[in-house]
Amino acid sequence: MSVKQVSVFLENKPGTLDALTKVLADHRINIRALSLADTNDFGIVRMLVDDVYEATNVLKEENFAATFTPVLIYKISDETGSLQKLLQRFTEANVNIEYMYAFAGKKDAYMIFRVTDTKAAEARLVSKGLRSLTDEELAEV
Repeated sequence: MSVKQVSVFLENKPGTLDALTKVLADHRINIRALSLADTNDFGIVRMLVDDVYEATNVLKEENFAATFTPVLIYKISDETGSLQKLLQRFTEANVNIEYMYAFAGKKDAYMIFRVTDTKAAEARLVSKGLRSLTDEELAEV
């Protein structure tokens, strides 16, 4: 089951990331994972939050360019080679990864993947024995 990720375009200048996180904090929205990629002119913040719809709405109300996209999340153990084993399954399933990032839980690591075709990729990965986390499971991490 895919999880929705919030993506926000930010102008690449001091204070914009602070402004973004302030809006979320003011609305009591918890950031569970965050990735920031930049270019000379703008950055893209990708994040998992506890309420994706509320986050997207309040960010848009504050004039942030926010959207949400489906991502797949897989738990891996915190040991050498775990990521490679997971990526091998992606290769075997012929799933293209557009980008990925991670966050650490109490005992395990969690890999977040944006793939070319989420539904098709998930079906192929299930056939390789992988099951992605749901929103409910993510809330328990």
